Amino acid sequence: MRKLSVIIPIHNEMRTLREIFKRVEAVNLDKEIIIVDDASSDGSTEILKEIGKKNNDIKVFYHERNMGKGAAIRTAIKYITGDIIIIQDADLEYNPDDYHRLIEPIVEGKASVVYGSRNLRNNKRSYFRYYWGGRFLSWLTNRLYGTRLTDESTCYKTFRADVLKKIKLECAGFEFDPEVTAKVCKLGYKIKEVPISYNPRKLEEGKKIRWTDGVVAVWTLVKYKFKD
Repeated sequence: MRKLSVIIPIHNEMRTLREIFKRVEAVNLDKEIIIVDDASSDGSTEILKEIGKKNNDIKVFYHERNMGKGAAIRTAIKYITGDIIIIQDADLEYNPDDYHRLIEPIVEGKASVVYGSRNLRNNKRSYFRYYWGGRFLSWLTNRLYGTRLTDESTCYKTFRADVLKKIKLECAGFEFDPEVTAKVCKLGYKIKEVPISYNPRKLEEGKKIRWTDGVVAVWTLVKYKFKD
């Protein structure tokens, strides 16, 4: 069985941090957990230090200033030792029980990149603007890159480690998703989708995506289509 590296970017997630760590730890897989605290100011840093002292199988890194989700992922990639990489948000919207389904095509040699689609099964929907914004980004990706994705903006992106390591990421914020999608496609990898569960949280619960991130995502997809 191959080793899984779980990357968890953190910024002000103290309400859910202990629970997501508990859920990831409970998954019966050979894995390492790499957490990057992107300069949290709500008490998340203190919780991470507590978790780090009690658990030797995790690596925790700290940004001195807030740089964004993409920057946190880029930091984590430098320290992975696993064969497969998965991105995990800390907000409890995504269920680590889906890891087995996500890595199976890679373990079996049927895919190098796997996305977990929230739209391939019946799930709760996020806000109207987020749901249809995500569907539009999938449509745009398909038009630009010849893919057949149903959920380009999903958090659950899974990669063979050597594939993600060869991609030169430039992202700082939420544009990680469209940038990595664009670059994976331009390298000739086909993205396989599998159904996952999804439990969207509300803005008052800490949801951070804003409409401006959608505009940046569109620009990122278009930019990398024509950039060498």
